[in-house]
Amino acid sequence: MISKNKKIEFLAQFGKRLGEIKREKGMSYRDIDENCDLDFSFISKIQKGKENITLETILNLSIGLKIQPKELFDFLVNLEIDDNKK
Repeated sequence: MISKNKKIEFLAQFGKRLGEIKREKGMSYRDIDENCDLDFSFISKIQKGKENITLETILNLSIGLKIQPKELFDFLVNLEIDDNKK
């Protein structure tokens, strides 16, 4: 079983990566939402690690950012099992 902390960490890392791409492209949340079916406030929540999103949302983000979906996952994840969950 995956710990709550590991899930929170993953969402935060995903959000951080989203923010990096957004900055690299010089885009705002509104720029992204104009290109896809996501509201700018929802995109902001994703970047802050506050939303657990679906594959459809990943597709929308990719379209909004004009990138391949795999680019959103260009970060390392700690795959070690938490000691209290063994």
